[in-house]
Amino acid sequence: MAAEKEIPSGASSATASHRPVHSDTAAKWFLMSSVVYFFVVGVIALIIAAKFVWPELLGTIPMFSYGRLRPLHVNGMLFGWLLAADMGLVFYFVPRLCGVKLYSEKLGVATAVLWNAIVLGAVVSLLMGWNQGFEYAELPLVLDVAVVVAWILFGVNVFGTVFTRRYPQMYVSLWYTMGCILWTAFVYLTGNFATLFTTGVNQANLNWMYVHNAVGLIFTPVGLALAYYFIPKAGNIPLYSHKLSMIGFWSLAFFYVWTGAHHMIHGPISQWLQTISIAFSLMLLLPVWTVVYNFFATMKGHWPLTRDNVPLKFLMSGVVFYLLTCFQGPMHSLRSVNAIVSKTDWIPGHAHMAVLGAFSFFAIAGVYYSIPRIFHTKLYSDALANWSYWLAMIGGIGFFVTLWLGGFWQGWQWNNPAIPFIDTVVALKPIWAVRFFSGVLIFGGIATFLYNILATVIHAGPRPQEAVHA
Repeated sequence: MAAEKEIPSGASSATASHRPVHSDTAAKWFLMSSVVYFFVVGVIALIIAAKFVWPELLGTIPMFSYGRLRPLHVNGMLFGWLLAADMGLVFYFVPRLCGVKLYSEKLGVATAVLWNAIVLGAVVSLLMGWNQGFEYAELPLVLDVAVVVAWILFGVNVFGTVFTRRYPQMYVSLWYTMGCILWTAFVYLTGNFATLFTTGVNQANLNWMYVHNAVGLIFTPVGLALAYYFIPKAGNIPLYSHKLSMIGFWSLAFFYVWTGAHHMIHGPISQWLQTISIAFSLMLLLPVWTVVYNFFATMKGHWPLTRDNVPLKFLMSGVVFYLLTCFQGPMHSLRSVNAIVSKTDWIPGHAHMAVLGAFSFFAIAGVYYSIPRIFHTKLYSDALANWSYWLAMIGGIGFFVTLWLGGFWQGWQWNNPAIPFIDTVVALKPIWAVRFFSGVLIFGGIATFLYNILATVIHAGPRPQEAVHA
């Protein structure tokens, strides 16, 4: 396929004099708060990992029990760090792809303030044990309502910017962003409100539809929107094919929504529903391979750029993790594999590679690329940026691989009736020790990332008045 010379700006015919000046106030609010939450929730993650090695750690303090810290870690990473960073980066690149200012910076700041209030409210409520008891949907109902309001405000701002755009062509990142906004509304309402009106197996099915699609129809589309924007931007190279990007978008839209039931294979749901979820899980290979091929073809002949270009290094590593995650997912949806790995440590290893290895790497790359441009300065330290990459990469690989091997071993032991359950717990102690020390490395990467970003902002000079060429 011949390369199509698509550029992320979508504005090759526009002159520099016509480019708007972007204040990026809303983007700053989201990005800076999300980076801080990344660090804080990283501390929670370390405590949780340490509890697997030293179960008595903080055991007498109710709010630091595993049952309260785990949902705080999950919701903090998903909504305090990752989705907030994604929203800030969307506020950064959507106006630039449209050739106009953000529809309303004031509305964007109000959204960021409300989002921060939601995150802080979640910290308090989850530590106090106010939990609805649904996976990924633990927040009290009042906070769920606030999330819906914040998402409507976010959607109005993004769609308002797109509808007033000057560039007629819509680059693929806009498609993924708009899709994410619509799909998130559907997925979040299902997982946090529809489940309240059902019981039993139907309730579990709705919940797992939400859990799986929280990754597939919230973080995947906005993560790919970031990758499609920042890979060509960071490398200053054209996207290989716009047609392939559209195939990936529409196939993701069609296939992903049907896969959530594969979390309940061998459970009490209908066999036909299990089979449908397995079939659509396997069909996810189409959008995944389409996206990954497009990114690899874009980088053909440009791989040496990753040596010194930290955002590009994070981005392409994230693409590899995305490929591995989305190959692993369909494979462990097969009944024979699922019988071994389901409910084991394999699943956290798989989930962490998606949220941390793929989508957080995309978000970190976006922050590293955009923050210096938003504040009109240079990144404080390229060396620290490289350190943050290698710490996160080495720690992440140790974390993922250890849990895959440990989870498979765990599942094999569970399927052997001659092995008492408590022996399977004792056998995993070395696995959990490696998990903890891998987590220390990951946290080192997060701390280095935070310090580098804060130092960049603190050392930034006064804002110039000329247009931003970003």
